Amino acid sequence: MKWEEWKPFYMRIVEEMGYSVEEDRKAAQILRALLLEGDEYLLRDELEAVMERKAYVFGAGPSLEKALKEFDFSDGTLIAADGATSALLENDLVPDIIVSDLDGRIPDLKVANDRGGAFMVIHAHGDNIEKMTSYVPLFSRILGTAQAEPLDIVYNFGGFTDGDRAAFLAEELGGAGEIVLVGFDFGGDVVGRWSKPHLKEHSPVWESKQKKFKFAKELLEWLEKNGRARLVYL
Repeated sequence: MKWEEWKPFYMRIVEEMGYSVEEDRKAAQILRALLLEGDEYLLRDELEAVMERKAYVFGAGPSLEKALKEFDFSDGTLIAADGATSALLENDLVPDIIVSDLDGRIPDLKVANDRGGAFMVIHAHGDNIEKMTSYVPLFSRILGTAQAEPLDIVYNFGGFTDGDRAAFLAEELGGAGEIVLVGFDFGGDVVGRWSKPHLKEHSPVWESKQKKFKFAKELLEWLEKNGRARLVYL
């Protein structure tokens, strides 16, 4: 998804969610500065090199737990949406790529990045500036993304939540002939326990999360119609 295609979605999201375009732009500039300062950033072609023809994108929905126990994911690139990283680690899997706005369990993200060699795709938006300042210097092998206009080393491939952004990433950087979505439970009224660090168990969905799910579902439907890769829900 190019910026021109993403912008109408973005402006609707800003209006409905009450976000600030200026804060999102500021966040992108801060992420860019942090990446340049740490010199641990990646360019898109470096991440393209690890993408296989098949990509599994793991969301943090309640169904993820059962899927991780029942299915084999050894035949593709593993892309975890933020908190889903914790679920994968619990099942002795390390994602190849983590897509995160730093809302998940930072110690688990760090273990996957440090010991497991996972690449980080860290996202900038107006609400996570403080987290970026604290945590970006802790990670290595980082590709930066933004919610607003892209910058030279901070990309925008489309997508809103960590889960659907991970699918857009797989479409943009893949050789992915197929993108398999695992743990995407948009139709339910329960949020997976890996979605937020403070959750100890699956919890009832809250209002802002429902709005995010609605946008994520709409964006994935767009990707299904307009993307090159085949999109499959496990």
